Amino acid sequence: MSTVEHLAPVTLDELNAEAALQTRVDRKYVLTADETRGLLAALDPSTRALEIGDTRTFTYSSTYFDTPDLVTFHQAARRRRRRFKVRTRTYVDTGGTFLEVKTRAARGVTVKERCPADPAACTLDDDAVEFVDDRLAAARLAAPPSSGLAPVLRSRYRRTTLLTPDARVTLDTALTWRHLASDGGGHDGARDRADIGDLVVVETKAGTAPSSVDRLLWRSGHRPDRISKYATGLAVLRPDLPDHPWRRLRRERLAA
Repeated sequence: MSTVEHLAPVTLDELNAEAALQTRVDRKYVLTADETRGLLAALDPSTRALEIGDTRTFTYSSTYFDTPDLVTFHQAARRRRRRFKVRTRTYVDTGGTFLEVKTRAARGVTVKERCPADPAACTLDDDAVEFVDDRLAAARLAAPPSSGLAPVLRSRYRRTTLLTPDARVTLDTALTWRHLASDGGGHDGARDRADIGDLVVVETKAGTAPSSVDRLLWRSGHRPDRISKYATGLAVLRPDLPDHPWRRLRRERLAA
């Protein structure tokens, strides 16, 4: 992927002030490195890149929690309109870990709420369970008690964040998945680890209307891909699980 050093910088405070976007529509695209270079070359000249301490690409580590029968995975696999996801996210380079609850509201809008979390915690403590249950209740989602959630999968990747005139855009590279469930190796064909290779996950985060970056990608022949760093990763690691929403992506892009 081409660098973004030619872009003007934006600080984290400026980024959050202009485009925090905790409630937004996310559109994801899986591009090759060459396709990503073409996208970067065509961006609006006023686009800025997040810069913290002279660094523009940062490592993220996310741990996803699910029930023993994988309720949140199956909600995604069945394309349930009302679904949720629970994870901890660690900003490896800059420090800080947060417990995040993501819910899907009407018209495909994603709502993300979070609170500080203990980076060393392997399970959800009482305060975390209370936070998750409270957020799911506020979203009016019928969900099992959060006390039954356990870590299932960890993703790790490198992220570059851009601020365009009408969207926040992230470019994720070096995405890897690791199965955390104790019985992960007990399923036919199951793997402990997998990665996305040289592909780049581009995600636009904007309001309900498509952003200028979405329209730029559409003019180049790209359409949003169905990819979830949790559900797609688990389907790659666990061939016994349903993969219908991501089957085309797996066969055409991820197979290599």
